[in-house]
Amino acid sequence: MIDPFGRTISYLRVSVTDRCDLRCVYCMSEDMTFVPKAQLLTLEELDRLCSAFVGLGVKKLRLTGGEPLVRKNVLSLVESLGRHLKTGALSELTLTTNGTQLDTAAERLAAAGVKRINVSLDSLDPSRFKAVTRWGDHAKVMDGLRAAKAAGLKVKINVVALRDVNEDEFDEMVAWCGREGFDLVFIETMPMGDIDGDRTSQYLPLSIVRARLGQRWTLESIPDNTGGPARYMRCVETGGRVGFITPMTHNFCESCNRVRLTCTGTLYMCLGQEDAADLRGPLRASESDEKLIAAIREAIARKPKGHDFIIDRRHSRPAVGRHMSVTGG
Repeated sequence: MIDPFGRTISYLRVSVTDRCDLRCVYCMSEDMTFVPKAQLLTLEELDRLCSAFVGLGVKKLRLTGGEPLVRKNVLSLVESLGRHLKTGALSELTLTTNGTQLDTAAERLAAAGVKRINVSLDSLDPSRFKAVTRWGDHAKVMDGLRAAKAAGLKVKINVVALRDVNEDEFDEMVAWCGREGFDLVFIETMPMGDIDGDRTSQYLPLSIVRARLGQRWTLESIPDNTGGPARYMRCVETGGRVGFITPMTHNFCESCNRVRLTCTGTLYMCLGQEDAADLRGPLRASESDEKLIAAIREAIARKPKGHDFIIDRRHSRPAVGRHMSVTGG
């Protein structure tokens, strides 16, 4: 699949649920209204949709949420999709998680062919972690990370940089990830969804974070690319990789190879744009995939050049109205 700007679309991110067992302050309101379960695609329908994309050339598939592991029987979907790894049609199957369910899921994920996972963890301090996530149990996430390591999963820690919240921990994060053998990626907060509080107060440019880290750590540029938007550097002192995802201060759209599918069958061609395509209709219209594939191709032909994320300091409103958990993290 080639978009209007000549980019090959080879990466599909699939939100299997918009629900989550945490309420992170930059992602959700504490009192969220979720999609009625009756509107969700079944796991079998998600499998069929993902398989159609694989047939059209998608090589990397990431399951997200909300929190993907809170969806009932979701590991059966992971195991089913693993068949595309065995045939070579799919080169990577992975997921992003908050880690709360990893202690019981890690072994099955590895057995299904998952090699690496992203774990969102914004603080190493249990009390601060609970404040950021509202409901989170730090010890349970640590148990999940130990289970992931024991299962042989490669772990990348995602940290959302939050001004006056966790910025004093970043040096410790680099050191800890180095000791544990985890990759570390810092992410700028994105203006998506109507959440409680003033979003502008959260925003911390990663140019500042990188400069501060450079005062303690030697960060060398490396060409590594995992297919996502992170730009990686090697920390000489730890030997670990440190990445930066900068949707606000550096638009990474020129190399975008991704589209995003929601748990209701809506395809977003860009995280930061509202244009979308309904795939649930053609999926359910026929047992044949002909209409579905035509709808996918038509959607890819509308993929925009890039997003227009801004922090609206005049009105403190989101650039995109839907929550991150709807589209998939």
